Amino acid sequence: RMIDQGREPLVDPALFQVVHLRAGLVAFFFQNLLLLGLFFLMSLFLTVALGLSAIATGVRLMPMSLMLLVAAVGIPKLFPDASPRRVVRLGFLSLGLGLVLLVALLDVGTGAEIVTWPLLLAGFGAGALASQLGAVTVGSVPDDRSGEVGGLQNTATNLGSSIATALAGAVLIATLTTSFINGIANNPDVPKSVTENAQVQLGAGAPFVSDKDLEVALTAANVPPSTADAIVSENEAARVRGLQVSFGLLALFAVGALLLTGRIPQTQTASKTEEVPEEAAEGPPLLT
Repeated sequence: RMIDQGREPLVDPALFQVVHLRAGLVAFFFQNLLLLGLFFLMSLFLTVALGLSAIATGVRLMPMSLMLLVAAVGIPKLFPDASPRRVVRLGFLSLGLGLVLLVALLDVGTGAEIVTWPLLLAGFGAGALASQLGAVTVGSVPDDRSGEVGGLQNTATNLGSSIATALAGAVLIATLTTSFINGIANNPDVPKSVTENAQVQLGAGAPFVSDKDLEVALTAANVPPSTADAIVSENEAARVRGLQVSFGLLALFAVGALLLTGRIPQTQTASKTEEVPEEAAEGPPLLT
């Protein structure tokens, strides 16, 4: 309607007819969904589950950041003519493998040492994606439309980040709550009255808390030591289960993203300047 009135819209609908641009935006969305979801869950695991300080958590996350930087800078330098589609697929595959490895290594009693190799794989994958996706989106339209493309790109990345945090958090709490309630219900060291009280109080979701904080709360509530130990043990197991399910869900999204890369260009597009028709609102043919 605004175009028909000769006014400038916030987003020109013609841009969404550019196939390579659409494919790049979808890839940006999934890249940030996976990356921010991983950072969110990993921070909870390191700081809450393991009780590491902020500095120690940052040190543990550093391999991922360094590998991301190396891949993002190194791939274009070493392979300037690499197929963007192939590199993007490799990136999503590496991210997915890192998530699957995390699910496999996570267990009750595991420490921070298990995160190094999964984070290296995830960092390489994120760096591979970063090395190509900007060129795919910006190179899919003429230079004078790059500002609009940048806005769409930022929107896709922010949307992916927001959904990642909300989805990972919701799945984590839901799984944690179910596993914890079922665990204490089947634990003979936890009295039935405690189980029934927990089911009522945790109806809205069990909190993701460390063993130390839970022990303090149970002591303050005058829970007998044997019962408190059983509850702490079940909380630890439920916490690990919640993280496994959440990481596994992100791995499934990585598979989905991998299947949606078919329209990423096979050749470098930075020098291309596809024309975006001004009469798009009236239904022009799709751009390929």
